[in-house]
Amino acid sequence: MSRKKAENAASEAGGLTERQTKRNLFFFPVGTLGRDMIYSLFTNYILVYVLFTRHLTAAQLMTITGIMIGARIFDALNDPLMGNIIERTRTRWGKYKPWLLIGVLSTSVVVYLAFNVKLEGWAFIWFFGIIYFAYSITYTMHDIAYWGMIPSLGKDGGTRDKLTAMTNLAAGIGGGIAGLLIPMLTTGSGTIGGNAQTAYGAVAAVFCVLSPLFLMFTIAGVREDRSYMDTTPPPVSFRKIISTIVNNDQLSWMCLIFLLHQIGADFIVGGIGSTYVYFTYGYRGGLYSLFSTIGLSASGILLIAYPWLSSKWHRKTLMKGFGAVMTVGFAMMLAAGLLMPATMTSFWITTVGYMLAQLGMNCYYVIMMLSIINTVEYNEYKNGTRDEAIVASIRPFFTKMGGALCVLLTTVSYLIFGVTDYTNQISALEQAANMGTLSEADKLAQIDAVISSVESSQSHGLLLMMCVLPFIMMVCAYILYKKHYRLDEEEYDRIVNELASKKTE
Repeated sequence: MSRKKAENAASEAGGLTERQTKRNLFFFPVGTLGRDMIYSLFTNYILVYVLFTRHLTAAQLMTITGIMIGARIFDALNDPLMGNIIERTRTRWGKYKPWLLIGVLSTSVVVYLAFNVKLEGWAFIWFFGIIYFAYSITYTMHDIAYWGMIPSLGKDGGTRDKLTAMTNLAAGIGGGIAGLLIPMLTTGSGTIGGNAQTAYGAVAAVFCVLSPLFLMFTIAGVREDRSYMDTTPPPVSFRKIISTIVNNDQLSWMCLIFLLHQIGADFIVGGIGSTYVYFTYGYRGGLYSLFSTIGLSASGILLIAYPWLSSKWHRKTLMKGFGAVMTVGFAMMLAAGLLMPATMTSFWITTVGYMLAQLGMNCYYVIMMLSIINTVEYNEYKNGTRDEAIVASIRPFFTKMGGALCVLLTTVSYLIFGVTDYTNQISALEQAANMGTLSEADKLAQIDAVISSVESSQSHGLLLMMCVLPFIMMVCAYILYKKHYRLDEEEYDRIVNELASKKTE
């Protein structure tokens, strides 16, 4: 039998050859590059886009906040349900790939509309509500399917570590590219079309084409273990979802730990970081691009090095060491912002501090991702079922719950420190430039005047929020993980070996 026929036979039987496993290590991570560009645009910049392109009353801002919180909570509740639906899917292409294709195409349409409809006032608020809930539904389709595939792509710890690290690296690259380009192309002198409205629309159009193109690498190139095709799909019920979590004590603890992490990790990139940089160092997208890109670059280095690091040190030891790095980073940010004048020197110290803080937080993220995934085998060991898609849905579930709380905290911070008093002035100038009644040079000059009127107490307040709150969340996550998570490397290997022995009996 030829090698190709042997591989096809192995695939039909549900197993994976060594060659297919190696292919998965390339084609699976590449697929998320475009997905994370869209995710970064919509999740991290939609509120920035609204603030700097629309005039908002306090009531309208609170309504938008309520929509975002409601949609993310709905989205979070929808995640386990979508995971259960995927578990029941049986097609010639498996249970994951149909949802990858349907989800990414519908998400691209929704995101394009979100940044290219020119409505104002309450008409825009109603449209925003519809489009935000639509995004919650469509993105969930392919996100749950994508991350749910990981347990089916490699079951040994080494392969899974490599796959998770490489996928997070690709996700970081996609998000990093978006984080670099979006501020540069939508804010300041490099703005496409001379105004933010046109610029965001153009960026959205490009990302909405790239997202499905990149995901085709995964759809066409990845082969998962399809041994599940021979099993009867479980019924769709919230009781099943809840029982999977409740009856898996390690998964239950990871739900709380991961939620705390996500509140801290998302707070800076969710909008408050860009607002602080603009208010402190000027309305120049290039500065925030540097701030965010350099911050994320260290995470890329970590993800490349993580398989080696995890071979030398246990996860809890890594969390302790990178927690110290994170602490130094936040201290540098506070010192630069509170004790130094707003010069390029303090900007670079703030940026390097953010890089170190992000390094620590991203190490926590990778470890928590693996810790959640590893509860699949623990669930099989304890309860007799793997429930891969349901377990995998926990990560996006609590990512979105954390995001909802971040939106609330960000809006409260904006109202406390009077941010909309300045963003409304800037959005009026952006709209005038979009209508052609104000030149780009005059727009930038007047925006600089608005920024210069921001009180130091307001920018310092934003800085304290974006440093102290994430630090507290990370410390709490570390303490709970150290105390309650028992699936360390040795215990996980023991469980996997015992499951393998039972299957051979």
